[in-house]
Amino acid sequence: MNDDSAALHWSIDEREYRRHEERRGRRHAFERIDPLRTALVVVDLVPFFVEQSLRCRAIVPTVNLLAHELRRAGGTVAWVVPGPVVPSARAREFYGDEVAQGYARSGGSGRPVERLWAGLEVEPGDLVAEKTASSAFFPGRSDLPELLAEQGIDTVILTGTVTNVCVEASVRDASTLDYRVVLVADGCAVNTDREHNATLHVVYRSYGDVRPAAEVVALIRRGLQA
Repeated sequence: MNDDSAALHWSIDEREYRRHEERRGRRHAFERIDPLRTALVVVDLVPFFVEQSLRCRAIVPTVNLLAHELRRAGGTVAWVVPGPVVPSARAREFYGDEVAQGYARSGGSGRPVERLWAGLEVEPGDLVAEKTASSAFFPGRSDLPELLAEQGIDTVILTGTVTNVCVEASVRDASTLDYRVVLVADGCAVNTDREHNATLHVVYRSYGDVRPAAEVVALIRRGLQA
């Protein structure tokens, strides 16, 4: 399905669920979270990506809901935007000059919080970070890991765009840094179901948990009651 529809049809093959159930005795790695040690990390929901994609616009209410629920439970919300860069020779060679320049300017200008998509419900206590790599967790390319460390965060809930580039890169690096990672299956966006579900498969198999937003909200509420 191409990006002519906001509809998202996400799935993980049943054999992958069975594989983990046989290994650890349960479908999902993380059955409980402590909201006080959890951050919702929202990747690259800026006009450059959101304006051109119905699917990106469609996940905004889901992201806002998760942010509201986690704040209410005492957790942390972190918004990540692309920082300004000068395209490297490698980037120019790989993408071509025009596309490389476009990505380099994708985060927009002004203060980071001002560069977020206008439909996002950002609160004064939220964190806002920049990144100058695909991943929001790559050492030396984002201030997010340091900001999360100051809050004592050990669990991250990942949302944003695009699923199979900056979101997936962030999941992989967050896992390498030993965060408990939960990817929101219907809180990320990319142009096709095939691309989206390929990332869900890889993440669930090797890097973190994958759950729909409704289940993540339930986890947050259950953690609040603990």
